[in-house]
Amino acid sequence: MAAKHSKTVVYAAFAGNLLVTLTKFVAAWWTGSSAMLSEAIHSVVDTGNQLLLLYGLHRADLPPDEQHPLGYGRELYFWSFVVALIIFTAGAGVAFYEGVQHIANPHKIVDPHVSYIVLGLSALFEGATWWIALRQFSKMKGDVGYFEAVRRSKDPPTFIVLFEDSAALIGLAIAFIGTFAAQTFDMPVLDGVASIGISILLGGIALVLARESKGLLIGEPASRRVSEAVYAIARGAPGVERVRIIFTVHLAPDQIVVALALEFNDALTTPEIETTIDTLERRIHEAQPDVVAVFVRPQPVEPQMPSVGRFLRRRKILGDLSGLKRGSEAPPDR
Repeated sequence: MAAKHSKTVVYAAFAGNLLVTLTKFVAAWWTGSSAMLSEAIHSVVDTGNQLLLLYGLHRADLPPDEQHPLGYGRELYFWSFVVALIIFTAGAGVAFYEGVQHIANPHKIVDPHVSYIVLGLSALFEGATWWIALRQFSKMKGDVGYFEAVRRSKDPPTFIVLFEDSAALIGLAIAFIGTFAAQTFDMPVLDGVASIGISILLGGIALVLARESKGLLIGEPASRRVSEAVYAIARGAPGVERVRIIFTVHLAPDQIVVALALEFNDALTTPEIETTIDTLERRIHEAQPDVVAVFVRPQPVEPQMPSVGRFLRRRKILGDLSGLKRGSEAPPDR
């Protein structure tokens, strides 16, 4: 479901950015405005980024194979990180260069009214896609604030589009101010200053997106709600004495891997433990459809031991499950 909504947001952003790109380039060519050219480059970058995000969503849906037994879910996070790098280099870098060039060799804007018309149309297109992205993100975030929701989100296409469209609207405002100031005060250099302002904006957005995408690419745990639901199912399974460790990690927005270290009753036979594990995995999949893989490591009931002994024992278990990213620990038994 998350992937479906993400594609809707990205398709809307792609259509809007394509229209905006064409109008901005025509206006930049007609008026010679540096700020308008920077905005046109910004829109080209955004349009290309939507294609990369759509490609990442497509790759993330591919089924597991021999080379990738857990599937291709993390490709979405990889391409999201690439998008952040492109915004920083192609977007911020080119806009900064264009601004410096215009400051060094300023020239008057020809027919600035064309720029105002294009800026207005661009704001209309960008505002429409921004509203779609904002509505979708608002549904996903729940009761938490927007910045906290971005930090917790496992669905980068949605918040990337929201950030890009927000930056686009702010960039349009900067371009308008630069064009208006350059015309009003007869100082063409201010148009170049506006272009540098747009580059700084894009650079800041790129750094935020890179940080969030990097965390997802390395591996982030599932929400506390998912971890607690898995814990409750595991703790309630017949023959399970204790849930010692829970690992959860997102491979994609709707793909979660769970690893459990469980203490089983010593009276259970090996076939009974295997049956319990099969039932446990089925119940977890039914309750949490986003869980695509469950790994269970049976552990003998741990006798009482000094704290140092428990620490060493815990380190051994963590080493056994080191192939998976540490998620959230199981709540202590009461």
